[in-house]
Amino acid sequence: MLGGTIAALLALVVLGRFVRPDPRGYGTHEQLGLPSCKVIEWWGIPCPGCGVTTSVAWAARGSFLRSLATQPFGLFVALAIPLAAVWAIQGHLRGRDLWRDLNAMRWGAWGWWIAVALLASWLYKIAAVRSLLTWR
Repeated sequence: MLGGTIAALLALVVLGRFVRPDPRGYGTHEQLGLPSCKVIEWWGIPCPGCGVTTSVAWAARGSFLRSLATQPFGLFVALAIPLAAVWAIQGHLRGRDLWRDLNAMRWGAWGWWIAVALLASWLYKIAAVRSLLTWR
């Protein structure tokens, strides 16, 4: 558990240091050797995850407003990573069983909030890609 959160934190640092956020607002993951998003290529709408890597890359560079404008869920992910790392390190130093603590959490309530945030961010991203938003 501790290793996973530290690895996620290091990945955030790597994204901020070595990956350039794509100016389109999506596609940054292609710099990591991953394929382009077929959903946006085939149907012209982004998938629910379109722009998350780009948004995280902006946040890792300290551009939080740009991250929010790119893909709000990506900013949520970028902020959750260091918070999870702090929680894991603190728990580890206190001798807590992090796996048991995670299993004790009420994931049902969290899951609904995360799903709503992802859906709202996806609708926002569709509007942004389709140029329905004037402030971008």
